[in-house]
Amino acid sequence: MTLPWIDVVYGTRPEAVKCAPLVVELRRRDGIRTTVTVTGQHREMADEVNASFGIRPDADLDVLRHGATLAQTSSAIFSALSRRWSGTAPDAVVVQGDTASAALAAVAAYYAGARVIHLEAGLRSGNLLSPFPEEGNRRLIAPLASLHLAPTESAAANLRTEGVATENIVVTGNTGIDALRQQAVCSQHFDDPVVEDIVNGWHRVVVVTVHRRESWGGPLSHVVEAVAETLAHRPGVIAVLPAHPNPQVRAEVRAAVGDNDRVVVCEPLPHAQFGRLLSRAYCVVTDSGGVQEEAPALGVPVLVVRETTERDEGVAAGAARLIGTQREIVAAELAALLDDEDARERMAGARSLYGDGYAAPRAADAIERLLGVTASATLMGRGDSSELTSTSVSA
Repeated sequence: MTLPWIDVVYGTRPEAVKCAPLVVELRRRDGIRTTVTVTGQHREMADEVNASFGIRPDADLDVLRHGATLAQTSSAIFSALSRRWSGTAPDAVVVQGDTASAALAAVAAYYAGARVIHLEAGLRSGNLLSPFPEEGNRRLIAPLASLHLAPTESAAANLRTEGVATENIVVTGNTGIDALRQQAVCSQHFDDPVVEDIVNGWHRVVVVTVHRRESWGGPLSHVVEAVAETLAHRPGVIAVLPAHPNPQVRAEVRAAVGDNDRVVVCEPLPHAQFGRLLSRAYCVVTDSGGVQEEAPALGVPVLVVRETTERDEGVAAGAARLIGTQREIVAAELAALLDDEDARERMAGARSLYGDGYAAPRAADAIERLLGVTASATLMGRGDSSELTSTSVSA
């Protein structure tokens, strides 16, 4: 008997983080053949995540070319995936989130006749240009998907509003929380001794992550400058900014920090090390979607330096504030949080806004149902699973 074949495709570190728990869960199941195809945009960072979860990819498309445009990278991904599936197509292809890898893999899978499964489906900002190109990518995937694995009920509601049938949506929670909890059990020592000293020290720590494409060429610099200026007057506070590998982002960050020693710029941290840093933070200033999910789970207040967010749950719960990228506003909001302990405490307090750590088993159950495979997992010990699994997919 030939087992149903699922190919999980990803290329960036955020995709790797959120796909890894599902890959591990699917490979535990006897009724499915699961392979992993990596596209290769974030070579070292995604490789690190795979290694930490014990995942060895079955195919590496190696599309990354330094200096390539978004269109060139997208074309390379689509062509490479089309070649990979030209002989025999998978029964289903899993894509995650809203990257070029996800969008192009969904189209290539559709052309090959494979079912598309969208992990982290239904997030919407309502603005095609913010975040760019992510909002367009995830809207492109939705009509092609047979199964929508929504992280929250709000995401599921977005899909239903767009006409997706309820029976094709499953609310699972976010696998990023699965990954955060799984990595947290491992003792982590920082590769960077400066970061190790900061985390073990007495300063209040502000974690800063900025990289969004729509913020290049001005807004990103304004955010970093605001953090540097705010901390310059507060000797008891220090910021740690893991620099994104993109050369343009790095150049803007370095220029904005200048010689201010209150902002420590370091190399990108392995996922588990970043989780340890985040758990030590007084607050976080970020434009990252994943950090917006992880920080509330750790009780860390979030200042979201974007004009829109597709993760409204954090804002509605008071765990996050959407503050934009204007220099004066970012400085004022950060200062208010640093100078008012009560305000900080109102935003803090660990809460499961985006999942309880069991999203991967729920997602795997839904995939088995889609493919007509007898479910081999159990929901024992999955906390409030009955609240999350409000919809199901028939084979």
